[in-house]
Amino acid sequence: MTAVYAVHFWHKIASLRPKFAFLETDFVGISGCYRGPTPSAPAFSPFKKLDLVLPNMHIIKAEENLIQETVVSNSSLPDANRNTSDTSTMDDPELPEHSADIQIGRDLMLATRAFSEESRSKSWWLVGATFGLLVAALTGAGLAPWLPLRLFLSVLGALLMVRAFITYHDYMHGAILRNSRVAWALFHLYAMFGLAPASSWKKSHNYHHGHVGKISSASVGAFPIITKKMWQAASPLERVRYRIERHPLVVLFGYITIFAFSICLLPLLQHPTKHLDSLLSLIVHSGLITLLWVYGGADTAFFVLLLPMAIASALGSYLFFAQHSFKRMHILRPEAWSHYRAALESSSYMRLNKLMQWFTGNIGYHHIHHLNVRIPFYRLPEAMAAIPALQSPVVTTLAMRDIIECFESSLWDEDANRMISYREAM
Repeated sequence: MTAVYAVHFWHKIASLRPKFAFLETDFVGISGCYRGPTPSAPAFSPFKKLDLVLPNMHIIKAEENLIQETVVSNSSLPDANRNTSDTSTMDDPELPEHSADIQIGRDLMLATRAFSEESRSKSWWLVGATFGLLVAALTGAGLAPWLPLRLFLSVLGALLMVRAFITYHDYMHGAILRNSRVAWALFHLYAMFGLAPASSWKKSHNYHHGHVGKISSASVGAFPIITKKMWQAASPLERVRYRIERHPLVVLFGYITIFAFSICLLPLLQHPTKHLDSLLSLIVHSGLITLLWVYGGADTAFFVLLLPMAIASALGSYLFFAQHSFKRMHILRPEAWSHYRAALESSSYMRLNKLMQWFTGNIGYHHIHHLNVRIPFYRLPEAMAAIPALQSPVVTTLAMRDIIECFESSLWDEDANRMISYREAM
């Protein structure tokens, strides 16, 4: 009954459409080869991923292919004739401090090419080990007789869920196990249980990759970011809506607000025939909870699924939030935006210890991932170690100070050229 009232509440809020009409800017895709009007901002929902109708997703895919073709053709030229710079993004006096010595352009993409080659056997070994350990940990959490052990295995299962999601993420990007029917079956089955149906997740995530580092009040595959002037011009209701979408509680309860609601339920309600896998995911996930509850008891359902999903969703949601909303990030003007600059100036490197790097599937190397999505997760550290231009990113951590700074970095001050808090915008 509580869930019914919660959905009713969010639909009441969703009836209030945002009025950031002055937000609309040119859509510049991954390679910047398409320019057109951005679709209107959608009705509000907490961290809504698919409220924006995306009729031009095929353009994003075409642009990804164009980048690959450009890289291939450029690399085949003699050194004397090779285009090793991107004049639209080089030597910009407004580059932020952290990127002052970074060369940005096609030459950087070329440098990452070698690391996009996967080892099929290694991919299978790492994916198999991850899912094997995940099943073992959750099974142990359900069967262990000692409460502290059940809690430990449940938390371990949560961390393994994060790693499993990263392997799914890489598969959907085409970074690992491309054209494998077994991998297709494994990851789509995982998506059903993990509330990450492929149709809605891939569409919104691809949109995010083409729009990171841009001002947007629409939460399509990302948390919204607006400017100080937009905030000052916004109505009290619009400010409340914006604060809710970026509130730490939305991240903390990502299991419900992001995975169940935004990735599954909203797309299903908006376009039922296009997102039947969202319906299937909700049925499978709730069905598994029911089975565990009926045959194992409430404690089994809690330790095997509810607790690990809650922890994994909260951690995963924060990782994503912090990688594109941090103190020293740079929001780019539409005319200055490029795939390369967005990767290095609007995406962070999260420094983690070796254990957390393993559990998070190296997603902390996020600036490199945004530069070249085809690099397998296990080769991201290798790419950073080999390419000097990737070794000066903005760094974030899981330290409490950095977490507070990330949540306080709420608005882009276009005059000061930096992220600011709500208090600074008053």
